[in-house]
Amino acid sequence: MHREERRAFHLPLAPPRTPKDRGGVRCPLCARECRIGESERGFCGLRTVRRGKLVHMAGTAQRGMLHWYRDPLPTNCVADWVCPGSQRPGYHNLAVFYGSCTLDCLFCQNWHYRHFSPARMPLVSAAALAAEANEQTYCVCFFGGDPASQMPHALAVAEQLAARGVLICWETAGTSHPKLLDRAVELSFQTGGCIKFDLKAYNERLHIALTGGSNRRTLENFARAAQRADARPEPPLVVACTLLVPGYVTPTEVGRIAEFIASVNPRIPYSLLGFAPQFYMSDLPCTSRRHAEEAMAAARAAGLANVHIGNRHLLSNAY
Repeated sequence: MHREERRAFHLPLAPPRTPKDRGGVRCPLCARECRIGESERGFCGLRTVRRGKLVHMAGTAQRGMLHWYRDPLPTNCVADWVCPGSQRPGYHNLAVFYGSCTLDCLFCQNWHYRHFSPARMPLVSAAALAAEANEQTYCVCFFGGDPASQMPHALAVAEQLAARGVLICWETAGTSHPKLLDRAVELSFQTGGCIKFDLKAYNERLHIALTGGSNRRTLENFARAAQRADARPEPPLVVACTLLVPGYVTPTEVGRIAEFIASVNPRIPYSLLGFAPQFYMSDLPCTSRRHAEEAMAAARAAGLANVHIGNRHLLSNAY
């Protein structure tokens, strides 16, 4: 199914693995660690190799493939119930939607980014995007897709906005190289923003089935970021969330995710999000109220102190 879907959007079917002795060049930006051959593309679709050198078609400080807009506060943020932005009416969030990703979620709620192409759309420099912030810009959030696929661009924007007093937030599956993630966490820590980790599953085989990739880097990066959570408890530096995909991300699976979070820091806020049928899982129902309530009970039983159900307007009585 993953191969069928990626073929439909003209994306690489799998991370390339061209051996070094055959001209393969390693891309270190995310957990995929593609080894790209001449004229091949990396899994995110934004890297290739020309004359033996890695070429970034987008995702550098000079070239970001994205859509952005001003999102009035308060807004439907994953962390809205613990975020200071929810108390800032009259201001806005600069929402930066990157048009690429390091995973391949069959249930993707923002799948339209797959129509983006560096060859068909204008690219935005970090300086130009940062210049769009004004006196009413309270915070910026980098999401997508996923900012992990274009972290050099996102970090360049974030550093400029942090210098102007804008809160820096991230919404990511956490697949970035650890050193890039450290920079992202530091910018959020300094400015009062947060990093929201999308923990899609704890079981690695389930994660691979749903997203096409392992969750090992995600869990490692989450634990790495959470080490700093107690240094700034308010507002929370690290927030976790999970999409309640019917039939797949069950209350039992949520309990496993919650046990992992609690083992790192039981005070980290955890939001359970209602699923709406999208993309290649459009035949599923919306998450049921019973599913959400049982998942919340499982998360609390696992030892988490701050659990929240988001997107309640999507919840159904379907099962």
